[in-house]
Amino acid sequence: MFLCCGDALFDLFASPGGSKGSINLNGTVGGSPLNVAVGLARMDNPTGFLCKNSFDVFGTRIQQFLADNDVSLDWLISSSQNSTLAIVELDDQGVATYVFYTDNTADISLQVAELPKTLPTDIGLIHVGSYSTAVDPTGSSLLSLVQREQNQRLISYDPNIRPSIEPDLDIWRERFSGYAATAKLIKASDEDIATLFGADCAFDEFAADAISQGTELVFVTRGGNGALAYSCSGEQFSADGIAVDVIDTVGAGDTFQAAVLHGLQAQKAIDRTSFVTSQINFQETLDFAVAAAAVTCTRRGADLPSLDDITSFRNGKV
Repeated sequence: MFLCCGDALFDLFASPGGSKGSINLNGTVGGSPLNVAVGLARMDNPTGFLCKNSFDVFGTRIQQFLADNDVSLDWLISSSQNSTLAIVELDDQGVATYVFYTDNTADISLQVAELPKTLPTDIGLIHVGSYSTAVDPTGSSLLSLVQREQNQRLISYDPNIRPSIEPDLDIWRERFSGYAATAKLIKASDEDIATLFGADCAFDEFAADAISQGTELVFVTRGGNGALAYSCSGEQFSADGIAVDVIDTVGAGDTFQAAVLHGLQAQKAIDRTSFVTSQINFQETLDFAVAAAAVTCTRRGADLPSLDDITSFRNGKV
């Protein structure tokens, strides 16, 4: 079983048109770790989601959306605080920019004392990431959780840098260091790496540094240019991007993350505290994840694909 932890919000897309002095918004459930949880569940993996979730109108919809997608609600913590909102605008290529409303909202208010005291033994991997790892108290609380659990199950981490929420990059670097020290799998985008370590930081250098500190698998996504994979055994693989008619790129990175984790589980490469790298078909894992992300780019918002959707796409049926 997978357990994803962190962001839970509504993406409010600003629609074109409308009269002067007005704005049209179309809302969908989002949040990077939540998207990963839904993606894993749609790929037929038992998955739970841990977060502090509002019981306002948005939080109620979030909870129902998770239930409708067969994501376990056992680790949701109800809160009277408001839900986080993100206003999303798209450019001509469908690339999103975000403005977040996170002041004292539920998903960034998780306290250490509210963490589950123990986790079931069937949870084989915990995934964390995005702004909920950088903004306190949730950031410190989730760090405490993965530090507590890292010797009992695998940790997966996606920094998914959001400077518009936390503009102090030194805080992001400090948190990256803390979470990366627990993680056996790190997925980062080219933008994440450039933001954290500068535009001249080579992907090979980033991966080698992470692996030298105990990470076993590193994946780097490069938008339309595809993705790279690095293993602790010294292997490196690449996959080209797939040309599609892009509606928007919202959720593409989360889809890639979910597809990688699904692939590793399907290959029986997830052990209690390490990956069985000898069982991983890295090229197939990359190709599958890139295809899954491409499907999401053909849809509005973070609408992650099912296994059947991905198979049909790879077979040229959609």
